Amino acid sequence: MTSPTPVVPDAFEQARFNMIEQQIRPWEVLDARVLTLLGTVRREDFVPPAHRALAFADMELPLSQPAVEGQVMLPPRVEARLLQDLNIQPGDKVLEVGAGSGYMAALLAHMAQRVVSVEIDEALARTARANLQRAGITNADVRVADATAQNFAACANEAPWDVILLSGSVAEIPPALLALLAPDGRLAAITGHEPVMRATIVTRTGEASFTTAQPWDTTAPRLRHFPEPSRFHF
Repeated sequence: MTSPTPVVPDAFEQARFNMIEQQIRPWEVLDARVLTLLGTVRREDFVPPAHRALAFADMELPLSQPAVEGQVMLPPRVEARLLQDLNIQPGDKVLEVGAGSGYMAALLAHMAQRVVSVEIDEALARTARANLQRAGITNADVRVADATAQNFAACANEAPWDVILLSGSVAEIPPALLALLAPDGRLAAITGHEPVMRATIVTRTGEASFTTAQPWDTTAPRLRHFPEPSRFHF
């Protein structure tokens, strides 16, 4: 009796498996919900066609052709760790600043009740909406706006938020954004200056009190129009 012909796994599925096992788990992402999502939400469908073969690579991927500074997908391990550290619950209402391709909004939407993603670039916002629609995501809304304008007015309309995610880096977290958190709400951002930035997780513990953790180092492109305080002190 001859042995059955082995099934050769789809190349994308093998790459997805390798991403999770070789990039995500070694970065201490062990939350079963997050790992399951990374295995089921098709990251390659949110990557520009020119870079689809690199959808699971441990690198930033440009979202525009030609490349535009700051318009990238973050590396998968960074996205996964941020998602885990936010500890998103099924009833959470989430604000994302920087929709990009819509991939992070798709992951958030699977874990939360509702997601609003604010994107400053109209072309990226259109792409993100189309990607989310093709993926069958119905509880994520992408809006074109400068999140920082008029003291974060575009982010304040539906506040308070249970979760706020800045999908890019900032010099520091503006107090006006922290004020939009609900009690026990969490905000995640990548803060500081190159060459080393820190993942920063802020939790609202009272009317005017917050706790801050900076559990890991990374870097990310700047989100546009966020304040850049002077680094020089006398």
